[in-house]
Amino acid sequence: MSETPDPSSHLRQGSHLLVIEDEADIRELIAYNLRKEGFQVALAATGTEGLNLARKTPPDLILLDLMLPDIDGLEVCRRLKRDSALNAIPIVMVTAKSGESDVVAGLELGADDYITKPFSPRVLLARTRAILRRLDAVPPDESSTIRVRNVEIDPTRFAVYVDGRPAHVSVTEFRVLHTLARRPGWVLTRSQIVDAVHGGGYIATDRSIDVQIAGLRKKLGTAGANIETVRGVGYRFRE
Repeated sequence: MSETPDPSSHLRQGSHLLVIEDEADIRELIAYNLRKEGFQVALAATGTEGLNLARKTPPDLILLDLMLPDIDGLEVCRRLKRDSALNAIPIVMVTAKSGESDVVAGLELGADDYITKPFSPRVLLARTRAILRRLDAVPPDESSTIRVRNVEIDPTRFAVYVDGRPAHVSVTEFRVLHTLARRPGWVLTRSQIVDAVHGGGYIATDRSIDVQIAGLRKKLGTAGANIETVRGVGYRFRE
């Protein structure tokens, strides 16, 4: 299947990727499509093999199946994130559509994104490139003004503007919006949003975050569509 080249893909072509997947057909399909785009790909059929390969030659990104025959993908993710030499490597989970709770758990362990089976090669490449682009991007300073399309977020004044006009959001709504907008394209679970807004240990229900998001969308008008719901998982700010 052909795809229009991504103009930014040259930034990371040749990157070293590690695919940890026990199903041989899927493993080879992923490898074929990544290699065709110029990526270097190492393959592992088990969690143990994947961890050993990652330690031997740390990759730029890991595609990690959650259903593995020895150590499951969540445990592999946990071990990678506990290893100071490997914890900065981005992880894209590969999971079945029925595994929403596993997706949430993986994101909260530190995974960066996920792909559901069955997936198209175009989605695989788009997600991979998006993660690698983020590695090249300089994250905005906590105090920097964020401008996305017609939205401006000024953390020094807790102010939000849409088309140059102020959107009167609450302090909590502002913090939720700022948390999402600082990492466009990243999926954040509700508990990750709560931790970023209120700090660890704060108790809040999923419903409370949903209410904040609903309020934000209403106050942002048409710009509220920038906040996307990731069903069963959480939210992200459109890239």
